[in-house]
Amino acid sequence: MKDLKILIIGGGIGGLTSAIALRRDGHKVIVIEKDPDWSVYGVGIIQQANVIRAMAELDLVDDYMAAGVPFNKVAIHAPDGTLVAEVPMPQLVEGYPASMGIGRPSLHKILGDRTISSGADVRLGVTAESIDDRGDDVQVTFSDGSEGVFDIVIGADGVYSDTRKAIMPDEAGPEFTGQAVWRYNFPRPADLDALHAYNGPIGAGLVPINEELMYLYLTTPEPENPWYPKEELAEAMRGKMRGHSAQDIRDMADAVTDNDGVVYRPLEGMMLRQDWHVGRVVLLGDAVHATTPHLGQGAGLAVEDSIVLAEEIARHDTPEEAFTAFRNRRFERCRYIVDKSLEICRGQLGQGPLVDNAKASAESLALMAQPI
Repeated sequence: MKDLKILIIGGGIGGLTSAIALRRDGHKVIVIEKDPDWSVYGVGIIQQANVIRAMAELDLVDDYMAAGVPFNKVAIHAPDGTLVAEVPMPQLVEGYPASMGIGRPSLHKILGDRTISSGADVRLGVTAESIDDRGDDVQVTFSDGSEGVFDIVIGADGVYSDTRKAIMPDEAGPEFTGQAVWRYNFPRPADLDALHAYNGPIGAGLVPINEELMYLYLTTPEPENPWYPKEELAEAMRGKMRGHSAQDIRDMADAVTDNDGVVYRPLEGMMLRQDWHVGRVVLLGDAVHATTPHLGQGAGLAVEDSIVLAEEIARHDTPEEAFTAFRNRRFERCRYIVDKSLEICRGQLGQGPLVDNAKASAESLALMAQPI
């Protein structure tokens, strides 16, 4: 299919990389994003080797490298902080590192700037109020009172996807895992040259994101899914860190002082095991395969989705053929990450055997190194 008019619902990582890939193929693209400020929270994100490869394909890798910091291994620690293994990360693009960390605001700016410069029309503070698939096209009514007719619609609107609810009203949606993640930025030690992951009931990780900063993530049991008032977040995170088995994590607790700097998120997951489309409307990213962060691939899967979907749209003559091929190429890869991440989560919660993080990391890295 060529010269399509495409609506993308959601201006996050999956939506923006979709826009970039589809504009590269000459389609007319409109992106709507419900957040009028188009904001993201200020901690970091891991971009593994498969994402570096994807960004090279989208001609974004040099912008990435300028905004982040590279690393080439995962250092695995026992719960008490003892280093037990170092897992090398595969290098998939010649001349570029195996992996990197980057601040989410920096990543968002890179993708947003490229989306706009590609010629996509980005509309902020706008939602799709109704989606009417008429067989030959899709008519969409927007929250600002306008309407549009599109050849296809892409729902890239996250784990709580309104698009998924609209086209699959009987789908159960995400489930709370019993665990949550805390994130906070810290000054980066000069010798922090890897992703450091800590096993145990309270998981932890240290990730470099630029020359000056790293971020800490902490996964904690939260069986009742509590709500923490914003003014209590820093104190609550300090308490969680002081309960960690590793002294180096406990030693960092006193530096958590800014409630606004704490990012707390209950962990939910889902894997849509049926079709990922209905008619001319297709879903990608967290809308179909929301994963917990234990293997660091949530954003990576969405980026890969974007490239594969654009490829299948170019290869096929109908949306049905393209969307079916897209889902078939992506399903097993995404299912593995979702299921293995949940297995790690359950092991930390004592709901199953404790997963060997070194083995799981090596298996995941090998899988994600395979072509998409």
